[in-house]
Amino acid sequence: MSKVLFVIPAYNESQNIEKVIKEIKEDVSYADILIVNDCSKDNTKQIVENLGVKCITMPFNVRYAMAVQTGIKYAFQNDYDYVIQFDADGQHIAKEAEKLLNKMKDANCDIVIGSRFLEKTNYPHSFFRMVGTKIFTFLIKAFCNKKITDPTSGFQCLNKKVIKRYASNYPEFPDANLIMEMLYEGYEVQEITANMRIRENGESMHGGIIKPIKYMILILYTIIIILIRNIFRKRG
Repeated sequence: MSKVLFVIPAYNESQNIEKVIKEIKEDVSYADILIVNDCSKDNTKQIVENLGVKCITMPFNVRYAMAVQTGIKYAFQNDYDYVIQFDADGQHIAKEAEKLLNKMKDANCDIVIGSRFLEKTNYPHSFFRMVGTKIFTFLIKAFCNKKITDPTSGFQCLNKKVIKRYASNYPEFPDANLIMEMLYEGYEVQEITANMRIRENGESMHGGIIKPIKYMILILYTIIIILIRNIFRKRG
């Protein structure tokens, strides 16, 4: 049977993490779980360890991307076949993860993105994040000839090839820019509709108005760098 690992970065998620872990254990019991505790100030680590789940605690707050890559490195070192990137805030649904995994096996692709917008769902999206999503979707279609309806989704399934690649090369802001980079490198990216919840407790790293705008500017800047790099790569 394939080895599957849920990689879950967590920062101050004591109000959500127990429910997330119990749901995965119940609904995807054959998979392993790794919590990357990003130096939380609350008792996230204690809750995870009390539930008997593997927990890597970072020595200081390394932020989302490095926490995810830490989990992917663990998956690579322990020869996992698939990684499911999963949020610790309760927005992602464990049963939906199986849809991503089955899609990957059926389509024989490298990355499967759980999309909130491939079909109509009830997921509420803030105005600024929706604008950013539409811009990134347009750019990916224009420059990579691939329609990705939810390029900002962190709910993804990765195969062994991608695990190896991400373990050694993963950007500080892994978003639409990373999808474009992977498409340029010839990886096959697919989407499947995934239902998601809204966060019930705690604060999102993209909450408010200023954070989404700043993040969108950073991603756009990174996309420009990727486009320029790709042009020079084509010219030899």
